[in-house]
Amino acid sequence: MSIDKNQKDGFYFTSYTGDGAVLLAFNLDEDKMDGLAGFAVKCKAPHTETYPTDEYWVKNRLNFEKPLTAEDELTPKKWVSSNKAPFQTFHWTHFPNAGPGRYRYTSYPVYFDGAGLKLAEGLPLDVDLNYRICTDFELGFTRGYISSQAYADKFKNAPIQPKKKTIDFETDAYIKQYEWLGSHARKILFDLLNESVEDDSITLDVFVYDFNEPDLIRVLCAMGSRVRVFMDDSASHVKESALEPKAKEKMRESNVKVKTGKFGRYAHNKVIIQKKNGVPVKVLTGSANFSIRGFYVQANSILLFDDPDIAQLYETAFEQAFTDAKGFRTSEIASRWHGAKVDNDSPVSVSFAPHRGPFSLDRVAEAMESARSSVMFAMMELSGTGRVMDLLKELSRRDLYSMGTVEQKSQLEMFKPGWKGQSDFTSFAYLKKSVSKTFRKEVSGGRGRSIHHKFVVCDFNSKSPMVFCGSYNFAAGGETKNGDNLIAIQDQDAAVSYAIEAIRLYDHYKFRSQQEKSTSSSPMALVGNDRWTARYLDTENIKYTERNLLCPQ
Repeated sequence: MSIDKNQKDGFYFTSYTGDGAVLLAFNLDEDKMDGLAGFAVKCKAPHTETYPTDEYWVKNRLNFEKPLTAEDELTPKKWVSSNKAPFQTFHWTHFPNAGPGRYRYTSYPVYFDGAGLKLAEGLPLDVDLNYRICTDFELGFTRGYISSQAYADKFKNAPIQPKKKTIDFETDAYIKQYEWLGSHARKILFDLLNESVEDDSITLDVFVYDFNEPDLIRVLCAMGSRVRVFMDDSASHVKESALEPKAKEKMRESNVKVKTGKFGRYAHNKVIIQKKNGVPVKVLTGSANFSIRGFYVQANSILLFDDPDIAQLYETAFEQAFTDAKGFRTSEIASRWHGAKVDNDSPVSVSFAPHRGPFSLDRVAEAMESARSSVMFAMMELSGTGRVMDLLKELSRRDLYSMGTVEQKSQLEMFKPGWKGQSDFTSFAYLKKSVSKTFRKEVSGGRGRSIHHKFVVCDFNSKSPMVFCGSYNFAAGGETKNGDNLIAIQDQDAAVSYAIEAIRLYDHYKFRSQQEKSTSSSPMALVGNDRWTARYLDTENIKYTERNLLCPQ
């Protein structure tokens, strides 16, 4: 189960399990809000490999004693245990460092008690944190945190590739960084590749857009004639400085069958189809390009379907592109949504572009219009036209909980949860130009987007959640001009995982934005009274909706 709940005496505790992360949500009857200082959380890990003990208090970046400003350095050593610095919010996302296993979280309401704090009775929840969140397919996210205090502390902002970029540099010196940054998404990719290269009965058909991950290229070259690749050849991938032509040359030297194309604009898919004895059995897809940036800089997701029916759909699309790219737009595979069921309860549908006219995104728009409780999203940009773009821009005016992140024109725009069209901004350029001590000397990982996701999730904790993901940028133009795939998933575990990803990105960048603006006269700190709860009690405030959505009473 991805959602677990406990309650007692007017205190409610809900946990949502995602990919390496747990979203904890709290709620109280309103007559228990007086004097509330926040919430403390204790975590009992499955083993002690990471900490001196298997039980510890989850820590807060804010405290009562020392306010934060843009000039303050904030390292984990300065974080304070939540029993002394309770979370003054009704949700918290935790990323356990002890790896997969069974965790026990105990949450406590904390009250002001004279000059001190008093913990009320706690509620426990047991959480199974495993790589296989979804029963019928594997879903993994990249960490997307190269520009973070965490990367600075763990790797001292070490570079992730040589200054001279190539497609065949030795990666041994970077593997620990790649494993941390690529996280579960990288594991999914290389588990599939290692399985494939060692079995002579396996062949691969591969769609690539940005393409320069050296170890992936090595595997494809090692498989040689057992691999076919369809590569994008739009302007950015054929210029003199591009690495893609070098990858193409190297693969052809290794007898990999390579074709190039761009449909009307881009060949934008990022897909690997695994066939055993010529029969499609698995398919890997998602938003992550097979590149250094795609896995080790950007926020992305990868899905692996171990299902012949779904794999066959992707194989049909690949065969059409590889043998007759010009005819793809009018082919049967591009003419409609194709349904497949990985089991009786988890329907999956896929649409392939380009097609004659836009229709794929109508389904996304209909789901967004029909959403009753929440719409969450993360995507690269809000450019282009179409119903989905229009609906996204209007979300904050609707009577539901909306949350999302968009990176657009070197800015990360955060759509505040709210009904009045509010928004907030923090410039990604800030990471290079005006870096506070808080994040030390950060690195952006080079030019290009850092929020590269393409997903929308509707009513994530309802009985009928919907997730839309894949390589689409959700603009109408891509339907008729790009080689893309859009996936519709009606699955509770997938919806929860994508919702947690939306929340963790929003909270991460929102905190950074707030600290960037903090001064000695207006610092960030915990509030020394219960006034912080006011917006959570105001029925006209979106925080009231957030409190009751994430942890229903």
